[in-house]
Amino acid sequence: MTTQSQESRQIVASLAHRVGPDAGSARIAQALVTTLQDMDAALTPIIGKQGAVALYRRSLHLCIGKQPHLAGTCDSVQASQDVLALESLLVEQSAADALRFSEVMLTTFYELLITLIGPSLTARLLCDVWGPSLSDTPSQEISP
Repeated sequence: MTTQSQESRQIVASLAHRVGPDAGSARIAQALVTTLQDMDAALTPIIGKQGAVALYRRSLHLCIGKQPHLAGTCDSVQASQDVLALESLLVEQSAADALRFSEVMLTTFYELLITLIGPSLTARLLCDVWGPSLSDTPSQEISP
């Protein structure tokens, strides 16, 4: 992706807000898992558990294709369909690699969902996933 769409920037900003400043790979992995669980909760009533799992697996597969250095280690994660296995994998990565993977994973998931149900419905279904964390004012931005 050469230029980020508004949605991609919002996803990245939401993840950064959840992670916080100077976080390590464990905090990044936990933020990714929480976001994926929030997405699952928003989508499951609409597309069912199997649909949500299929989107997760496809997104993970596409993401690994964009991050070939993780391909060998992600085989067990793909087989288990468990976000906690993904968290365990990311904890072992550097913070930069974990963050890059998380950004790509969430953006890929979002873009895949757009191809299936369209941008408007995708935005409405996931607005609560991105919105609450972005509407909070970080403590360093509060002015007296």
